[in-house]
Amino acid sequence: MVDIEFIRKKHYLEGWSIRKIARNLGISRQSVRKALASAEMPRYRRTRPRPFPVMDPYRAIILAWLEADAAAPPKQRHTAKRIYDRLVEEYGFTGAESTVRRFVRLLKARIPEAYVPLTADWGEQAQVDWGQAVVKIDGVPTVVHLFCLRLRASGVCFAQAFPTEKLEAFLAGHRLAFEWLGGVPAQCIYDNPKTAVVKILAGPHRQEHEYFAHLRAHYLFESHFCNPARAHEKGAAENLVGYVRRNALVPVQDFASWEELNAHLLEWCNRDRARRPGWSKEQAALRPLPDHPLTCAITRMAVVTRTGLVTFDRNRYSVPCRWVGQTVTVSATWDRVQVMVGGEVIAVHARCYARGQTILELEHYLPVLAQKPRAAKNALAVRQLGGVWDRAREVLCRGRADGYRELAEILLLHREYPHAALTAALEQALALGTPTASVVRQLLLNAGQSRPPRVPVNETLAAYAVAPPDLTRYDTLAREVSR
Repeated sequence: MVDIEFIRKKHYLEGWSIRKIARNLGISRQSVRKALASAEMPRYRRTRPRPFPVMDPYRAIILAWLEADAAAPPKQRHTAKRIYDRLVEEYGFTGAESTVRRFVRLLKARIPEAYVPLTADWGEQAQVDWGQAVVKIDGVPTVVHLFCLRLRASGVCFAQAFPTEKLEAFLAGHRLAFEWLGGVPAQCIYDNPKTAVVKILAGPHRQEHEYFAHLRAHYLFESHFCNPARAHEKGAAENLVGYVRRNALVPVQDFASWEELNAHLLEWCNRDRARRPGWSKEQAALRPLPDHPLTCAITRMAVVTRTGLVTFDRNRYSVPCRWVGQTVTVSATWDRVQVMVGGEVIAVHARCYARGQTILELEHYLPVLAQKPRAAKNALAVRQLGGVWDRAREVLCRGRADGYRELAEILLLHREYPHAALTAALEQALALGTPTASVVRQLLLNAGQSRPPRVPVNETLAAYAVAPPDLTRYDTLAREVSR
């Protein structure tokens, strides 16, 4: 393109005529006049849309597909590749895929949406969101779910990791966040998670989950929800998920447990909060915490089966066998499951997020094994012990018809001794070649005995010399007696 500066210099400084400039540059005189008048090089502007002779016959078809996508789930809409495939399969299209891509891109082009800058007063608003990250827990790569909350005014953020985004974790995330902040914001902004919203009604109205409504009533904050498919309306929390991943979990680290992972995230949150200049003002404006924290658990009623199990979330958990046939209350938090009768806790298990698992405690079945020792050979609670217990079961039950009785007697020692000590004693008994209940009990008794303290020696007495006795006196006495 001819430089407009060259045209203006030739005309105004060197006196070239418009005709001469046009002739030397090979452009029209009209273009030279426009350049001199507007100080901009004239450009060609298309008055009609660019024709697509290959794609125009299919324009109406593609537009119909794209319009129908508005009612389809976001992840099940037409891509340019899918449009190309359908045109080939259904209409015998012979053009190139790149042509379809360019055409679809033009059809989808629109004016960028405009937004309004937003702000909030101190303590007025917090935004909440879930995200995912990959860490190693005890050496195993694990996808963790990050509960993220950010105060809108100061930018102070909170993050904790959970194995799931279930309702129990959602409630616990709020409780931990509010306790860490030392107060409660006036309102919290969400998208429309199923843990909070049962049904989306017209406009801003929502039918909230009963547990979420209880959380809101307990901590006395207001809830507001984004429009469907408009998560950007809480952009502070949307950006927070990536911010936590990049700054707190890069590089991918190995944590010994969930507790260690969350302690690391909490330490990072403390450092990030310390550099926020508005935190002191935000903290002063937060609402006070209630007198008692919320119990972040969901409860279900269940009947104990004849095998001493209750079912919760597609897994089975054991309870003491004396509660067989009775109705109990199962209370589950994000990390554990408690079984209660009235106000009494009768069983506690670590929460399992797999499916179809059976989680047992051997102590729950000891009364039954005392009455039915034969069951010790094939009891699932015994088989799950593994290790030395498997070896003991093979040694005792191999070639002995009543070996199960000895195994049951050893198992019943759990009533008196902790499992770790009993396992160590059984290991010693196997090494001695006598894995019997009496030997195991004796080893446990020996391990529980401590050596008496050493008696200090009196140095004066140690140096005292005792003269040897005169044994001839006994000979004299013997002669006198014989007379």
